[in-house]
Amino acid sequence: MKPTVMIVEDEEALSTLLQYNLDKEGYKVMAAADGEEADLMIRETAPDLILLDWMLPGLSGIELCRRLRGRAETRNVPIIMITARGEETDRIRGLDIGADDYVTKPFSMTELLARIRAVMRRIRPALTEDLVTFGDVVIDRAAHRVRRGEREVHLGPTEYRLLDHLIQYPGRVFSREQLLDAVWGSDVYVEARTVDVHVGRLRKALSQKGEKDPIRTVRSAGYSLDEQFHG
Repeated sequence: MKPTVMIVEDEEALSTLLQYNLDKEGYKVMAAADGEEADLMIRETAPDLILLDWMLPGLSGIELCRRLRGRAETRNVPIIMITARGEETDRIRGLDIGADDYVTKPFSMTELLARIRAVMRRIRPALTEDLVTFGDVVIDRAAHRVRRGEREVHLGPTEYRLLDHLIQYPGRVFSREQLLDAVWGSDVYVEARTVDVHVGRLRKALSQKGEKDPIRTVRSAGYSLDEQFHG
């Protein structure tokens, strides 16, 4: 699945240029022109990485970064700050607030894309690995197969995508709506309760003959891969 990058930038020309280059690199792209709009969008669908301008109308990028780091569901989402403020004190402040990287305008698009790839590899290694392990569950993306211990787990395409998404964020709770957007896509209309059906099928396939269920249901919140299972 394509990693999702969110652009939070009020300069329309730069936002369009970023969207074009990220799309060409194979990323799924979200965009917002101000901090409040970005905050609302992120609450609905958390991206894999955020490109965040410091100077935004209304809610500033630095304040949005502080908000995101204060919420459990976005605490670990990588943030690259993009700004014209190049002073050392500004860079230190941005990094201290919680940015993972800091890029000063004007910048090279080639360098920015390289920084995005580096942050993705460092913070979300499961996005770039062919073989991903969670406890005794192994996804082989190259072969499109799943194993649990010594047995092969047979999954339908939707259950496979669901597991592949959850395994990228161990312990993180996703609402039904977030899973719908990540697994089915925002342009496809599917009832939210459909997620429950496919989670049930995934559970049944993963957990047989007394095996511990790796999926945790969080009442009124959603689903996650249980970090205690991994331990």
